[in-house]
Amino acid sequence: MATPSKEVTNSEGKQYHICCKKGDIGKYVLLPGDPFRTDIIAKHFDNPVLVAHNREHKTWTGTLLGEKVSVTSTGMGCPSAAIAVEELIHCGAEVFIRVGTCGRVCPESYDESLEGVIITGSVRDEGTTVHYVPIEYPAMADRHVTDALARACQAKGYKFAEGIAQSKDAFYGQHDPDGMPNCERLHQRWKAWEMSGVMASEMETAALFIVSSIRGAKAGAIMAYGSMNDHTIELACDAIRLLIEEEKRGK
Repeated sequence: MATPSKEVTNSEGKQYHICCKKGDIGKYVLLPGDPFRTDIIAKHFDNPVLVAHNREHKTWTGTLLGEKVSVTSTGMGCPSAAIAVEELIHCGAEVFIRVGTCGRVCPESYDESLEGVIITGSVRDEGTTVHYVPIEYPAMADRHVTDALARACQAKGYKFAEGIAQSKDAFYGQHDPDGMPNCERLHQRWKAWEMSGVMASEMETAALFIVSSIRGAKAGAIMAYGSMNDHTIELACDAIRLLIEEEKRGK
């Protein structure tokens, strides 16, 4: 059962932060963090059109296989990602794929042949999602979206692992823990993620998975280690094509 959220609109009747309305957004939406990455991703669409750009949220809409698709930047972190997902759902979005970058965590993630990770679930090491549900509720990717990403990856022969991400709020808590008064806790928890086989550290997927689950949408994520690479975007678009084809066949 999905729980709908209240719409908050501006004076033009558009969603308050992303400045889009119904009809502007496709059923399938790619979600980078960086507004400038939307321009790069939109080039993978047919007939892309810039729809809106407000604050950190920049949106293009085009088509893939004749189906309307969009890309919207979420900005950095779970608070702004949750806002973007909520408002995109109000505009008609149903399926999300997060594309972005992440850091390595467990020893297995340091395999240099890996380009990145298809995220299957997230450690809720952030403060946004506890406003939605208790911490015991899992942040899980949709299995159909995850499977489409895995099949797209296999078809291209690109090397992306599948695994869990840690979603955090503080970038410098990871990269400069000794500069934090809370350093002992940060080191202890990072060691726990290493020992638990966490494959990636990033800042948005927990919010994406929790909001999507509660609102009745589907979400997955594919993240590149280090710098963004075109393979990540290519696989996300291929996964959307697979989902579109399956929907057309009535699967």
